[in-house]
This record gives sequence, structure tokens and C-alpha cells, in this order.
Amino acid sequence: MTRADEKPLLLVITSGLRRYREYLLTSIATRYRVHLIDSVEADWELPHLAGCTVVPDTGADPVLGAARRIAAEQPVAGVMSWHEEHIVQAALVAEELGLPGTRAAAVRRCRDKFATRTALAAARLPQPAFELAGTLDEALAAADKLGYPVVIKPRAAGGSQGVVLVHDAAELADQFAATRDVPVPHNPAFDQLILVEEYLDAPEISVDSVVYHGRVVPVFVGRKEIGFPPYFEETGHRVAGADPLLSDAGLLRTLTDIHAALGYTDGWTHTELKLTPEGPKLIEVNGRLGGDLIPYLGMRASGVDPGLAAADVACGAEPDTRATAARHAAVRFFYPPANDTVIGSVDFDRAALPAGIDLAQALVGPGDVVSPPRKGLIDGRIALATAVASTEEDLRAALDQAQAALRLSVAGSGDRAAG
Repeated sequence: MTRADEKPLLLVITSGLRRYREYLLTSIATRYRVHLIDSVEADWELPHLAGCTVVPDTGADPVLGAARRIAAEQPVAGVMSWHEEHIVQAALVAEELGLPGTRAAAVRRCRDKFATRTALAAARLPQPAFELAGTLDEALAAADKLGYPVVIKPRAAGGSQGVVLVHDAAELADQFAATRDVPVPHNPAFDQLILVEEYLDAPEISVDSVVYHGRVVPVFVGRKEIGFPPYFEETGHRVAGADPLLSDAGLLRTLTDIHAALGYTDGWTHTELKLTPEGPKLIEVNGRLGGDLIPYLGMRASGVDPGLAAADVACGAEPDTRATAARHAAVRFFYPPANDTVIGSVDFDRAALPAGIDLAQALVGPGDVVSPPRKGLIDGRIALATAVASTEEDLRAALDQAQAALRLSVAGSGDRAAG
């Protein structure tokens, strides 16, 4: 049995929200000593940590300084971050300390959606037609060139924030400022912040992959559920442990070519694609684990441990991605009925939840004020439920029952239905 002080030391840059990321730290801590670098003191993370360094902010310079000090005291095996705003910092630390990982320039190409598009265009890989815009006039000209409807999105935001489908010039003018002004911490100052893209009317998937020495291995395929048009709010995800796309030669070839074009060689990626009649086309590549509990669903559906696999590759070890199960797992998010809803209480009638429900959690509490999209993109969620089942039909039935069991009390009134 390996003693705790013999485990390799892994630096993790920021931990994120407990409900979405603790399962990763729980697994990683069984094989690695985790040292967290963050701008706040560790709290719920403490049982999983060997150490914690608090920095004034999580920009590149403070994070690099902290990593240098840690490495001066003890050997560091690897570094990782599953937070979109900190993947470049992790890559810079890896370069500085000579650790495994993809070069920072390639990680920046993932972070900057225009750089992603440019690299894929040079390699002639399948993606939507696109234009870059800095002003409304430039965006209108780009949309005229591409043809409506078009999608506008921030150049470097995450989580579908500011991503909008617009059908004409009036809608574009109405949405432009909100998309342009999405806050993106630790991002370079660009003169042109908006991507205008061809709209692909096709199902969207996400593929979480491990990349080891340039070899791309798809681990989980997420089937997205989108709501609140014209926005692209991700209202749920489904993962099948034996999804046929995991062994699809065409998809694997596309993923391999995309990662090669970006120069992404080692790490975990979350790639979003549209399944068009002409084949898969890239929406974006994130140089991190997927959000919204997608890796958790993958773990429950397939038995593959995403925390350990991502940590292994971050430390230069070949990860184990062999599936040991073939279940179905899904998450569904719930929303308030109206803008500026003042929460009285949110919970589930636990007696009404079926056996297939895995997690049923409130995301807000009494006194919180929340809104559905447009006003509440992503942070408008009030609760979530996950389910695990042997069939997709049983999966959907369990989530429907969870939705019926959700109890929302609005301050100043009685129970209300939630979306």
C-alpha cells in the first residue's frame, strides 16, 4: 500500500463549485497528493488536500509564483485545472516547471474561439463559416455575408454565455451588446470580441476525450438538450456508457485531426460538435473536463473514473479509459417560472423520487433572486436531478418523475411550478 507521503504531488488550480467538482477531488486524492492554488481559503476541499496556497488572484503571474515556491520545496508531478478561466495558467505552470501537458500556445488556441476557427480553417477541417466583429456594423456586415440566421458568441466565454441565434438585423442589433459585454476574466484584450457564425441546424453532442502523446481517446459522449431559444441554455445532458459514437471511425478521425490542427497533445478535452448530414462539424474545443456534471454522468454510465484519468495524463501517465459498465445516465436542470423570482424554498418530495434518481439537489436557497434565460443564463437554475438506468426510456421516466416531485415555494406566495 502506498503511503500518503509517497504519492505524486499534483497541483490543481481552483476547485470550482463543490456540487459540480468534489467527486473529481475525491477520486484524485486516492492516488495523488493534491495541492490547491486558489484565491480563497480551502473549505470543503480540505479532506482531499495535501496543501493549499492562497494567491491574491488567479491570474498567470500569481499562479506561476505560487507554483515556483511549491516546486522549490518538493517535486511536483503535474498540474491541471478543470476551470475554463484557468486552463492557460495551468499550461504556463507546466511549461515553467517542465511538467507534462500541452503547450500554452495550443491551450490558448482552445480558449480563443477565433484562434480555434482560424487553425481549423487552415487545416480545412469541418466547421461553420465564420467572421469576426468588433462593432455592431461589422457584425451586421458579417451576417449579411454569411446569411441569416446566424449565431453570435463571445470570443472566449464559456458555458454558452452570450451565445444567441439571431434571424435578422433587428435581432442582431438587440442582442449584440449583451454578447459583447459577457465578462471573461483573465482574457487578453481583443479589439474584436464577437464571432458571427453560420447556424448549423443539427443535433449537438459533446465528447470528453483523453489525449496522451497526441493520441485522442473519446471517453464519454454527451447528448445535449437545449432550451430557451434563441439562447443555447444547456438544460440537460445524456450519456450512454456504450454510445456507438465512441467507436465511430469517422468521429475519431475528425477528433484526431482537430486536436492535431490545434497542437493539443496531452490532457483532457471537452469537444462540442454538430452532427450534420455532411458529417460532424466542430463548434468548440475546451482544454478541460466538461462541465454540468457530464464527466460524473460518464463515470456512472461507463465506470471510467474521469478524475483519475485526467490526473494521470496531467502527470505523464497513460490513463485507464476501459469501460466496465454500459448504463445510461443523465442530468436535468430546473428553472424558475419568471424573472426575478424570490425563492422561498426549493426541494424535492423525496418520497416521490424513483429508485433511478441518483442526485436531487437544490441550487439556490431562501431569499435568492433568480431568473430563467435570457436574464438568468446558467445562473438561473434552481435545482438539478441526475438519474442512472439500464435503458434510455427508464432514464427519461425517472427524470420526469423527479421534475414532478420538485417543490418550489416563491416568497410571498404558495408553491409554484418550475421549468
